Amino acid sequence: MRRKSSTARPAARRARILLVDDHPLVRERLAEIINQEPDLMVCGEAQDRAGALAAMAAHRPELAIIDLALKDSDGLELIKDIRLHWPNVLMLVVSMYEESLYAERVIRAGARGYVTKQEATRDILSAIRRVLSGRVYLNENVSARIIDRLADRSVPGAATPAEMLADRELQMFELLGRGLAVKEIARRLRIATKTVDTYRRRIREKLNLQTSSQLLQHAISWTRRR
Repeated sequence: MRRKSSTARPAARRARILLVDDHPLVRERLAEIINQEPDLMVCGEAQDRAGALAAMAAHRPELAIIDLALKDSDGLELIKDIRLHWPNVLMLVVSMYEESLYAERVIRAGARGYVTKQEATRDILSAIRRVLSGRVYLNENVSARIIDRLADRSVPGAATPAEMLADRELQMFELLGRGLAVKEIARRLRIATKTVDTYRRRIREKLNLQTSSQLLQHAISWTRRR
């Protein structure tokens, strides 16, 4: 009687993923979703830039999933850091920030995709696998807007705030347009109120606005038009 081989089939290789988000519950939920997949696994977590850079060196992930709003730091700057020091690591942004404003910016910074936290679990998993396969993941509507905006740049006309402002300035401008007070903006961006005033002055200069009242009106008007 022939004996059955006791050699076990080698386990399928799982892509290593680093989670960078300042909300423990968000990391826990993402880890639960990802670790249920046979081809994916979470190898580390971080809540801020310093922790993320340390985890990158320690765990060497293939993909980093990054939120734009981090504890005492900025996700866009982290993306640029990772691109500089670990150029082969893929990055996917999963954030609450509006996709139409920040998708193009994160792609320019070095990420390969953008997903909002409101999207379904299957969409996040699709985004992860698409980025791991070497492609870019963006919502179809956002992709169309980016293409239209690139085409419109060849037509003379006034630049929009999204084109004129730096990343942090645009975050500030959007929050002003949503009616947030200075203290609330400072809390959300984790910066001092004096820093908020500095950013508001820079934005006024770039948009050629004379007063804080004009800045607020312009921000509200622009936010409502989008």
